[in-house]
Amino acid sequence: MADNEFPGWHGTTIIGVRKGNEVVVAGDGQVSLGQTVIKGTARKVRRLSPGGKDVVCGFAGSTADAFTLLERLEKKLEATPGQLMRASVELAKDWRTDKYLQKLEAMLIVTDGTDLFVITGAGDVLEPEHDVAAIGSGGNYALAAARAMMDSDKDAETVAREAMAIAADICVYTNGKLTIEKIAK
Repeated sequence: MADNEFPGWHGTTIIGVRKGNEVVVAGDGQVSLGQTVIKGTARKVRRLSPGGKDVVCGFAGSTADAFTLLERLEKKLEATPGQLMRASVELAKDWRTDKYLQKLEAMLIVTDGTDLFVITGAGDVLEPEHDVAAIGSGGNYALAAARAMMDSDKDAETVAREAMAIAADICVYTNGKLTIEKIAK
């Protein structure tokens, strides 16, 4: 089947919000194939615990590709305990240079409660400004909504939930069935 014949996987909105002493990563549950919702309760936010230190990851893109990247990240974290930035940079370098990994189509938001990063296949490890990161088809909607709420009295979870609700109202590839993971500094 030619690339242009396959409808392709769409969707997902993942947001990471750092506020106060915690970081919240939230992801919607919708998986779409073309114009069809295949699943509404997918879990796209995971907690890894390599070496006893928790790291929360959210992924957008191909599920199999994201799981491959999460496994690689976990190995990097085991090799560099407590050093999320170093493990993230090592993963991004491998992702950009390894011929197998280059074909993976996903993005990650990762946090250990202190650092918050977006990792891409272009070799980027981005620390977001304004303590908010968002990826996926509804990411820009969630990002804008969260940034508008960051100066309010709302806590990180409330900001993430309300931003995701706004994204779900706008993006047809995002639903309101959330998976939320919190991690403290």
